Amino acid sequence: MNSSGKWESLGIECSKNGPYLIRNLRHLQNSKGEEISTNKVIALCRCGGSANKPYCDGTHAKIGFCGEKLADGSLNKRDNYIGKNITIHDNRGTCSHSGFCTDRLPSVFKLKTEPWIDPDGAEVEEIVNTIRKCPSGALRYSIDGVEYRDQDRGPMIRVSKDGPYYVTGGIELKDESVGAGASEEHYTLCRCGGSKNKPFCDGTHWYLKFRDENN
Repeated sequence: MNSSGKWESLGIECSKNGPYLIRNLRHLQNSKGEEISTNKVIALCRCGGSANKPYCDGTHAKIGFCGEKLADGSLNKRDNYIGKNITIHDNRGTCSHSGFCTDRLPSVFKLKTEPWIDPDGAEVEEIVNTIRKCPSGALRYSIDGVEYRDQDRGPMIRVSKDGPYYVTGGIELKDESVGAGASEEHYTLCRCGGSKNKPFCDGTHWYLKFRDENN
């Protein structure tokens, strides 16, 4: 960290058909919240096949992993759900389908219902607390015309249980852009290898039954 308090040269690079290369990351955690080993440069698996997860062991080359984005971008748009006291903003193209919103506040975030968000379905404080737990950055909110999308957190990557990498703290994702209106402070990166929206998670790990017994 330099004298201005900024982290130096901290960033994530998606190597071509290979791992995530992370430079100068100080905090890497497993799904239990325990700190795990990191160095000045680390390579994290994104093909889903490494026997040394979360680190890359070269399996991507053996299985012919392709890191290209296959999504057509049709879901990458900002939808606004206007309520009496809060407006909820959503980008379905960025969602990792972790279920934080639908599991914790089903009166607002409703599965198999259109519109799927009811901004008047709970107290504002409950809605805010739920949105702040959204790992992908797909959900934001506005109150009295002021939009909130980011949080003040230190840089960290957490390996979620049998799911994506949770990135927080505004770590730069080099040569990649987040979805329309989505947060750059927090986002989720695919590690099962199956997402069509690479490098971002799109929930495919659920359907692939991706497992990581060590994390």
